Amino acid sequence: MIKKLKIYNEITHFSLIARRYFVNNFYDGMLTILGILLGFFMFIVYNPEITSIESILVIFPSLGTSISMFISGVSGSYLSERAEHKKEKRELDKAMVILEDDQIEEINRLPEFKVNEEIQKAMVTPINISNSFKKKNPVKIRKKSQKKKKSKTKTIHEKAERFANVLVSFTNGTAPLLGGIVPSIPFFFIQNAGMWTFIISFLTIFICIVFLGILLGVISKESIIKNILEMTAAFIVTLLISFLILRV
Repeated sequence: MIKKLKIYNEITHFSLIARRYFVNNFYDGMLTILGILLGFFMFIVYNPEITSIESILVIFPSLGTSISMFISGVSGSYLSERAEHKKEKRELDKAMVILEDDQIEEINRLPEFKVNEEIQKAMVTPINISNSFKKKNPVKIRKKSQKKKKSKTKTIHEKAERFANVLVSFTNGTAPLLGGIVPSIPFFFIQNAGMWTFIISFLTIFICIVFLGILLGVISKESIIKNILEMTAAFIVTLLISFLILRV
């Protein structure tokens, strides 16, 4: 199994794609939930008579948003990746002169010299077909009689692409789901959330951003501090804009 996964990874590089999707979407998930938390936090700040709110009011919107991001990430990524792989397969089949039945029937109706031209157009490296060769070996295109075999038999490349598609799609949906759940964890342990509960949640997001910055720095072999500052910038900008807008 491990050997097969290594082969699939060599063909599709799914580990690199999945890692990139995980970092980006985990980060997106946290910032999305950060906006929800800031809305409730500012409500408490600008209403002194209200010192806390029920945690369930924070948990439900956060979980609902996280689940939506999960479904959107999985389905959107799967459909788009599948479409891209189908396009690549069609182009590869065309380059290898693998024709469908309707294309074969159309070519069979053409004169022999037209058939040769169509084959040469479809090939990556056109070849010259001499008259003597045509007489001895007339070009005939036949339908494949074993359609069941064609549908059941899959190349290692097709299996690798299908596995990569499923894995990347799952990662693309799971990352924002986790990114949305992590900031909500403090609210699961308290019935009424006050300002300190929100502050702990904000610190949780900040710590996760620091770890993501370290991870990106290790991957890119660049300055870890630089990556942390770049990722923290979006966090700070989100806080500032939310404070300014919700203050009005």
